[in-house]
Amino acid sequence: MSSPLNILLVEDDQDDVELMQDALRDNKVQFSMDIVRQGDKVLPYLKSCKNLPSVILLDLNLPKMHGREVLSRIKLSEDLKQIPVVILTTSSSQTEREFCLSAGASKFLTKPSTVEGFNKTIDTILKIALQGQKI
Repeated sequence: MSSPLNILLVEDDQDDVELMQDALRDNKVQFSMDIVRQGDKVLPYLKSCKNLPSVILLDLNLPKMHGREVLSRIKLSEDLKQIPVVILTTSSSQTEREFCLSAGASKFLTKPSTVEGFNKTIDTILKIALQGQKI
């Protein structure tokens, strides 16, 4: 890949932010990452972007606005709906999974708790980001 992968990570847990960054580095992914820590800040951030992210990694349990609402708003926006969104959450609820996928998420992944676990998710995230489609 010639240019870095532009990632928006929507995550309020600093440990998870660091695990994701470490996993990307461990997998030798060239990336730039912006981090938004509150659900209500995602849409204003995206609308102010000069370069939209290649992929959005979205936690569901966020302060100020739940990730389901963030996802719905992104997918309702003509300017943003084409951005692939990967749900990365601690939830393993089938109801959450079905809601997110029907609302337009490209993938629903239960968040790993270790660097090794995060390493296993990187390939899926890269495929989605580079192809911009559901897999």
